[in-house]
Amino acid sequence: MGGVEKDIQLDYFDSVFSMVEFNFVDNFTKFQTFVSPSYLFETPYQELLIAVARGDGKFYSVLRKAKLSESTGEKIVDELVSLNILQIEYSRESPLRVHPKHKLPKEQRAYRIQNKLRFRDPFMRFWFGFVSYYSKDLALGKGDEFLENFEKHYERLRSLVYEQLCNDLLMEHYKSKEPIISSGSYWNIYSEFDILAVTKSKKIILGECKYKDRTVCKNELTKLKQKATKSGIKVDTYALFSKSGFSKELLGTRDEKLLLFDLNDLNELL
Repeated sequence: MGGVEKDIQLDYFDSVFSMVEFNFVDNFTKFQTFVSPSYLFETPYQELLIAVARGDGKFYSVLRKAKLSESTGEKIVDELVSLNILQIEYSRESPLRVHPKHKLPKEQRAYRIQNKLRFRDPFMRFWFGFVSYYSKDLALGKGDEFLENFEKHYERLRSLVYEQLCNDLLMEHYKSKEPIISSGSYWNIYSEFDILAVTKSKKIILGECKYKDRTVCKNELTKLKQKATKSGIKVDTYALFSKSGFSKELLGTRDEKLLLFDLNDLNELL
């Protein structure tokens, strides 16, 4: 949970929803004290942090959701970065305008490259993503709406963690082959990708991470290739990561430019 593990009572034979109810409904006041500094509960800090936790993290999108001007937002973000609450994931997107006189299509002229804001601490991401919005009810011992929302959007919490683990796995996989010099999520005007990695020899690996209770089929690879084409990315290797494995068709694919990883492969990180 990111720094407060010793204060959270975990019963590994219980469900995650029961543990969340015990720790964040029954003991809400106790866990509220772990959010520091306390002024993070105040406007506009809370609104900005909720926007980061519940959206895609893109800088200007966050400011719009938090209803902040760019000048005010930039100051607050700088402060939160200095406090090690947020970190900046810098965009690797190339500018659309390749030279000063390059004329862009009308629909692209207002587009701005955006960095993303990420939480350093998983606990803080969980708090502002799920708990903070319901803090008044939770302080009164009312947790029904909080628990309903958590169960509905729990996927959002674990998907990002899974993507980070998949990224680490890809780095480990290539360690003995060819070092990866740049890796992480990637986004541009056309689409977003879970993983885009670049090797020392400039080979591009494009990855998709699926934390679903169903096998990944060839259709997912087809969609990933279509997104890559639309984004103008020349891919050397595709990598698919799946919690629930892959279809027989994908497993039977003999393609040196395709990597398939399931949950068992994460043992490489241990």
